Amino acid sequence: MRIYIYTGGEKIVGKSGVGQAIRHQKACLAQCGVPMTERWTADTAAVHINTVLPDAVLAALWARLRGRKVVWYGHSTMEDFRKSFRGSDLLAPLFRRWITFCYNLGDVVITPTEYSRQLLESYHLRRPVYSLSNGVDTEFFHPDPVLQSAFRKRYGLEEGERVVISVGHTIARKGLPDFLELARRMPSVRFLWFGWTDPHLLPKEILDAMAAAPDNVSFPGYVDREQLREAYCGADVFAFLSQEETEGIVVLEALACGIPTVLRDIPVYNGWLQDGENVYKESNLDGFQRIVAGILDGTLPDLTAAGRAVAESRSLKAVGQRLQKIYSRERLLEPVRRWGLLPLPGKAYSTAGESGSLRSGTRRLP
Repeated sequence: MRIYIYTGGEKIVGKSGVGQAIRHQKACLAQCGVPMTERWTADTAAVHINTVLPDAVLAALWARLRGRKVVWYGHSTMEDFRKSFRGSDLLAPLFRRWITFCYNLGDVVITPTEYSRQLLESYHLRRPVYSLSNGVDTEFFHPDPVLQSAFRKRYGLEEGERVVISVGHTIARKGLPDFLELARRMPSVRFLWFGWTDPHLLPKEILDAMAAAPDNVSFPGYVDREQLREAYCGADVFAFLSQEETEGIVVLEALACGIPTVLRDIPVYNGWLQDGENVYKESNLDGFQRIVAGILDGTLPDLTAAGRAVAESRSLKAVGQRLQKIYSRERLLEPVRRWGLLPLPGKAYSTAGESGSLRSGTRRLP
């Protein structure tokens, strides 16, 4: 039996964390020897869906009518929809209703962290919800001193010039305003923001903030994974000041490459990223400045080895093995039923922690 990785909408989300998660799922399944396909086949047992676009709903309904299982990846929450694009705060309650409808079409919902699992369960989903990291390719993203010189040459950095980077959409939720203000407070340090968002989707205040960015800030835009790895390995600090995440794949990539990492202290990191142990966390600009300055002048301990260990615990192979446990528990690879009927809605809760252990919850039939 095969797993169908549905790629509809990939052109829209391909340059985002969701696009990266789709690629990771393919790699996880390949490493664990689970057969997969990118189209409907006679032996398709289950379909993975990663977006909440209208075509994804049609794909899920088609799968359910044909008796296939649906695994819906819960990358989106109402909370991380806010402060994203023009009008997103106003639309957030409607977005919550939409994604609840979408996720309830799945047989199983998988979301990256315990934090996002708890959020989704607060939406009163009628499906089992598991937490499972999106993973990181630790064989590709790893420390490489050779890439440091390539990075510095690419961006014209002078000898001894210090560099702070961030990665993500150029939106308020990703912490762009604080990143720009941090750069303004540290004029002798170069700041680079990797990532791009269609300006037509951005509110005026973000466009104005980018236009007024200090001279020590550059926006290289969207770059491929080779150049991004080069930046992780070549820069001095990764400052990811996002206000809300379901996990943050770029955080795992940075940790895998061994760059000192500064994060905003938000709930999604609780339980797996510890302040002063594998990352540094703060909640305001004064704190961000203090930590970045301490890393750059060497007065704060080096946490990069511990950060790399976190990334290795979420390698694609490790995540694939945990995914197989979910398949087994939910019987996702059993022979398909031809032209099955949509099941009656029930209530089901179960979780899989980052360690991969499964904990049974309650299941109530109507």
